Amino acid sequence: QMMKFAWDNYKQYALGKNELRPLTKNGHIGNMFGGLRGATVVDALDTLYIMELEEEFQEAKKWVEKSFDLNVNGEASLFEVNIRYIGGLLAAYYLTGEEVFKSKALELGEKLLPAFNTPTGIPRGVINLGRQEMRSLFSPCSGMSWSWGWASAGSSILAEFGTLHLEFLHLSELSGNPVFADKASTSQLGLQVLNRVEKPQGLYPNFLSPVTGNWVQHHVSIGGLGDSFYEYLIKSWLMSDKKDSEAKKMYDDALEAIEKHLVKKSAGGLTYIAEWRGGILDHKMGHLACFSGGMIALGAEHTGEERKQHYVDLAAEITNTCHESYARSDTKLGPEAFRFDAGGEAMATRLSERYYILRPEVVESYMYMWRLTHDPKYRQWGWEVVKALEKHCRVEAGFSGIRDVYTTTPTHDNMQQSFFLAETLKYLYLLFCEDDVLSLDDWVFNTEAHPLPVNHTNSKA
Repeated sequence: QMMKFAWDNYKQYALGKNELRPLTKNGHIGNMFGGLRGATVVDALDTLYIMELEEEFQEAKKWVEKSFDLNVNGEASLFEVNIRYIGGLLAAYYLTGEEVFKSKALELGEKLLPAFNTPTGIPRGVINLGRQEMRSLFSPCSGMSWSWGWASAGSSILAEFGTLHLEFLHLSELSGNPVFADKASTSQLGLQVLNRVEKPQGLYPNFLSPVTGNWVQHHVSIGGLGDSFYEYLIKSWLMSDKKDSEAKKMYDDALEAIEKHLVKKSAGGLTYIAEWRGGILDHKMGHLACFSGGMIALGAEHTGEERKQHYVDLAAEITNTCHESYARSDTKLGPEAFRFDAGGEAMATRLSERYYILRPEVVESYMYMWRLTHDPKYRQWGWEVVKALEKHCRVEAGFSGIRDVYTTTPTHDNMQQSFFLAETLKYLYLLFCEDDVLSLDDWVFNTEAHPLPVNHTNSKA
């Protein structure tokens, strides 16, 4: 019902735009997708299909067939286009077999390849999606890519260049063209650069130069800028049907370093993952870091018996901390970041961190923890989120983020994010489904919650 409400209002007021502005009942395009439109359509495809909202799915499919134009000219985030558009199209193809989704995914994938034209092969974060004749006079064959203006010294971002290989491996598989897998595979990025460069305390900083292959500054975070890099290591191994042993080793080693240097326990007994700035700990967690409970639980399923329970317990403790960040707010929704200093625990202490933009990471961990432990508290916690969303984020024409989770009369931000339909509602739905709906044995979710099939090809008769 929530998904249908979110979709119907998007369709009515913003179809073809990237997001719905539910208060003003109009669409938002933004500048993240380089002129591409319909982010909410593509992000919602698989959720509509999984929820058996057949009529709505057909509406979305028709828009992709008739109106989804890839001949655009603009600056796009390589990362966002990959996880939302390519991930969404691939998942829709694998779920339905409809060729239009496959062909659009492959066409769009080709437009991203010039970002990899760097001395190290590590892509830059921003790509011009323009047609060949529109591209830079200085690099007419390569397209044009550059680093984010705010990224330290022209660096690439760990979570961005490390969150491509799930989708790109499938692009190679579907096209028969190895170029995608070659560009983005864990082994290419891992062996050639990340495994070679010295890692401080075994940790991966968030900024790397695509020119030299060296770290630019020593900021380590499991939240924004770092998050999905770690997730894609364990998921690469799972998607390969446990053949990509290098990805598994990189994940195991990274998690060991994270636990050794970043996992802390507060005075009140809450386990959290701090951030690391050149050796100095910053005792905060971002909402984005709350995916890690689910990730650690997923990885725990595939470790030796002597360590399995340890990681299940760690995952449960982190997920509990993220739940506390919700439970300790007046709206029962969690802030963008929460801290463990100056006497406060699991609460935002800065005005700039009190907002909630319909993010999925906490319910994502609930879903994994439910699937892997079947402890009923995770469904109970998920239902608390459903009620809070309905009470505080539902407005007349859709769902909106709120500016302060610590007031029961919150101000809305007038944005229904595409990931609310792709991730938040999907993970909540799966939390209450039978385990065989998108079984974790057969599917891995990309970081936008788009399901991609495990490659069982050579292992099962």
